[in-house]
Amino acid sequence: MIIEDLRAMTMLDWLENDLLLIINHCELASSDASFRRYFRIKTPDGTFIIMDAPPEKENIVPFIQVANLMAGASLHTPAIFQHNLHDGFLLLEDFGSNSLSDVLNEKNVDDLYRTACDNLFKLHSAADLLNSELPRYDHALLERELGIFEEWFLGQNLDIEIPAALWQTVRTILIDSALEQPITCVHRDYHSRNLMVLDNNGLGVIDFQDAVIGPITYDLVSLVRDCYIDWNAEQVEQWMTAYYQRLLAAELISCELAQFKRWFDLMGMQRHLKAIGIFSRLNFRDNKPDYLNDIPRTLNYVITQSAAYPEFAAFSAFLNNSVLPAL
Repeated sequence: MIIEDLRAMTMLDWLENDLLLIINHCELASSDASFRRYFRIKTPDGTFIIMDAPPEKENIVPFIQVANLMAGASLHTPAIFQHNLHDGFLLLEDFGSNSLSDVLNEKNVDDLYRTACDNLFKLHSAADLLNSELPRYDHALLERELGIFEEWFLGQNLDIEIPAALWQTVRTILIDSALEQPITCVHRDYHSRNLMVLDNNGLGVIDFQDAVIGPITYDLVSLVRDCYIDWNAEQVEQWMTAYYQRLLAAELISCELAQFKRWFDLMGMQRHLKAIGIFSRLNFRDNKPDYLNDIPRTLNYVITQSAAYPEFAAFSAFLNNSVLPAL
């Protein structure tokens, strides 16, 4: 075990001297698209995950609050055994190393996605929104997220500009569509890398600290039009339709399928535009270039959906005539 950086040394000091744990082994388990890191420690009492979230850059209080909210809706979130709010550390249940993205294939995807949708339905139907204190996915937040695409992908990555009137039209349509949907608890990153396959074949949910109250289609499109793995359009349509019928039967929505599909498609466009911008920002600002490999898949979702709706004809032309050649 070689731990050299100051935060890791502070973390070990907390574990060994404050919590009186005996650390037999410590290794970096993962890092994500934020400033958080995760360490796996082995002790005589078992294996645990430590979240390392620098307080000046990350706030672990929302993680604790959302974990409790989701656990209250019968989702399996990591148990929080100890916390250190001052230094930004959490001692967590270890879900292991197998994410959904590690095990998915054509044979098991329907069963695993059925389980993922079961959990999502629990979140949509049982989360206590009134007492959650979650922020709203409001107009300002949607605008800021779309701005990431313009600044970091078009500007920093490609060095091109989108006509102001065109971009205003795109933003208005996407934001209006998002805000007219029924609201629910939104994980905001409900996809194959944030669902962990557990020993009982259940799914553990991670990376939920940015949850909000927002559009009901957001997490569904995040799951089935995943930025990191894609499935054929017919499968996606079937998953979307099945979930629509489930929401309709539970009276969580009251719209026609065509309206739900439009919400779903346009919500996906908003999410994927944001993700493309974030992937670019991770490269230029945070020195994480691997995420650039996910831009073509994610951009393809946007190109496909913009071509499917006449109101995005000009945007579709911009993507095909300006963005693709520059990329």
